[in-house]
Amino acid sequence: MTFAADPLPPQPPTVADRLAEVRLGVADAAARAVRSADDITTIVVTKFHPASLVRELHALGVRDFGESRHQEASVKAADLADLDPTWHFVGQLQSKKARAVREYARVLHSVDRESLVDALASEKDLVDVFIQLNLTDDPARGGVAPDALESFADRVLGTSGVRLRGLMAVAPLGAEPRAAFADVRRASERLRTLAPDAVALSMGMSADYADAILEGATHLRIGTAITGNRPNPG
Repeated sequence: MTFAADPLPPQPPTVADRLAEVRLGVADAAARAVRSADDITTIVVTKFHPASLVRELHALGVRDFGESRHQEASVKAADLADLDPTWHFVGQLQSKKARAVREYARVLHSVDRESLVDALASEKDLVDVFIQLNLTDDPARGGVAPDALESFADRVLGTSGVRLRGLMAVAPLGAEPRAAFADVRRASERLRTLAPDAVALSMGMSADYADAILEGATHLRIGTAITGNRPNPG
């Protein structure tokens, strides 16, 4: 009598598997929005992950990476300089660290204070920035209040070495993501009356990127859906 071998347990998805799944999800949401997926930049957030994961993702075609802690990001940027990836700083940025961050980051997604704008000023080079909107009633959270958008945008537009790309936002916990992203889209329409070229929208993360695409997101900040769970930062 022969016995069938026990089936092998399913293998956990690899980074390549997760990346492929997100790429399919982006393409599906873009098709539903009657948009081209080629117009959407997926930034893989690699906070707490080793440089080796960035190399693996780069080999899979990823060129845009997000970090939110300067100390960690600066080391990775130095270790991976041979790849010449595009680094996006996606976390809250202290004014005193602004100049150091712009040494390696080409795009800053969380500009929300005049002191930070002033610290980013430069006569030598250019850095792309997004104005972060605060979609909550809590002023302690990062971001500019929606009713202060125009005055803050004027400050950014008047600062040398800073190029305004558009708006960034995080959907509040407990809120319906698409409704929150629709608010950002409407704020973007206001912004474009001052800055017609500031058309980009950085919004949408692992759990809500499809809703963000439906409301016009051009830049997605996706971590665990691609990288898997973050290692213990220690």
